[in-house]
Amino acid sequence: MDLNNKTVIVTGASKGIGRAISIELAKEGAIVVLAARTKEKLIEVKKNIDSFNGKSLIVPADMSREEDILKLFSKVKEEFGKLDILINNAGIFIGGNLVDFDISDYEKIMNVNFKAVFLCCQQALKIMIPQKNGFIINISSNVVFKGYPQQAIYSASKNAVVGLSKSMANEVQKDGISVALIHPGGVDTELIDSARPDINKSDLMPPEDIAKTIIYMLKLSDNSWVDEIIIRRRTAKPF
Repeated sequence: MDLNNKTVIVTGASKGIGRAISIELAKEGAIVVLAARTKEKLIEVKKNIDSFNGKSLIVPADMSREEDILKLFSKVKEEFGKLDILINNAGIFIGGNLVDFDISDYEKIMNVNFKAVFLCCQQALKIMIPQKNGFIINISSNVVFKGYPQQAIYSASKNAVVGLSKSMANEVQKDGISVALIHPGGVDTELIDSARPDINKSDLMPPEDIAKTIIYMLKLSDNSWVDEIIIRRRTAKPF
């Protein structure tokens, strides 16, 4: 697919993986809608994109707030009249033993890591189904294949994204919409500092590797699609 002038929403675009994805997509000529809570950080990403004459639009949005999500998609429809690609990247991590895990922390994780993905997919489909085309890529995590202690709720939220994505992919294939999952391992972001402080920083993947993986998926021929990619640290255990 030629990404030139494709309209893309990237959630969690202000830092880490989302920032890297946004910049790489803009380099390919896409119009990138930058969505995250912190406007100041979004402005920094936009300045980077502006530096090579890339195209982007800032839409501050807290993914834990349904009204912000609805406003995000309304803005995109108003500005562009279409949506070609949605990348659900926003996520948070809170760890702790399951036996005494606070219900408010459970709700924070599920609201951002799963409910927001559900709402964004739902709103994206309302635009994409009438178009009869579109692409949705959900960033999960390789924790869905693991059983790390103190990560039960985080893992549950990412497993929920997997279930949602697989069912949705089969549901909307007839409408010309493709859905994919990416499961990154340890990436050099703020989240990993709290989730896996045991990992040597020099072993972590750069966020740009996840961004380039997405570019690879989207630039395949019209006859090809990748449902799911697992990308890990080279020093991590295979499979």
